[in-house]
Amino acid sequence: MFPTPIERTSRPWQITYQTLLPLALILWLLPLIAVAIFSVKPDSDFANANYWGWPSSFEGFTNYALVFTGSDMPQYLLNSFKITIPTVIGAVGLSCMTGFALGIYKFKANIWLFFMFVAGNFVPFQILMVPVRDLTLQMGLYNTITGLVLFHIAFQTGFCTLFMRNFIRALPFELIEAARVDGVSEWRIFWYVVLPLMKPAIAALSVLIFTFIWNDYFWAVVLTQGVESQPVTAGITSFNAQYRAAYHLMSAGSIVAALPPVAMFFLMQRHFIAGLTLGAVK
Repeated sequence: MFPTPIERTSRPWQITYQTLLPLALILWLLPLIAVAIFSVKPDSDFANANYWGWPSSFEGFTNYALVFTGSDMPQYLLNSFKITIPTVIGAVGLSCMTGFALGIYKFKANIWLFFMFVAGNFVPFQILMVPVRDLTLQMGLYNTITGLVLFHIAFQTGFCTLFMRNFIRALPFELIEAARVDGVSEWRIFWYVVLPLMKPAIAALSVLIFTFIWNDYFWAVVLTQGVESQPVTAGITSFNAQYRAAYHLMSAGSIVAALPPVAMFFLMQRHFIAGLTLGAVK
């Protein structure tokens, strides 16, 4: 049912595994390595078609400084934080309450409400592109950070509710029953009994949603345009000139844009792993 641990396999298979693992790792990291090399190359290397050769000179400091001083990258980064942080707070906060309601209370429409939350995750985003864009235009939310935040909260709440509901159902129900016997109100049960136990799940879910929203490109292009509202994923394309692309600046901007979610993961790594593995064993 479960894969055999590598240390229990035959010696030839262990050697094969140890040989292929570094190769797979290199292949996995190859695009990132290429972008990192591009980010320290001078613009003349691309004009001379020196894409994969050794840089003629290392211009890393110049390229990264130009990203911040010669472009709107600081504003794009600020927009990304303005979009991502409220979305994480809104989606995780709502899912804590909906997960509590669907995981604790037993009523006839429970499974149907839960199905409605989950069903939205199976709708292809491309189908919703035109209706969502028209809706934001009618509501006056097109090309605004508020509109993008509200949209992300609405779409991420379904997945977050699935995550939180399943987590809450795994908690000891006796704790809630004991609180009810003591006369504690339902709101106080949620706030003082259930919510503290959900901290690992909240941390894990926050990291996931932060990464999803920060890396979103599709809706950033569909619902926003211009420096005042576009996040960094869409703003990187501003390094494309009319006749050619500034690959060195795009690469440097891509590295800068990738740092916040990576930092978020490493800062929350212990809580992230605890949230994913809590309840895996009795």
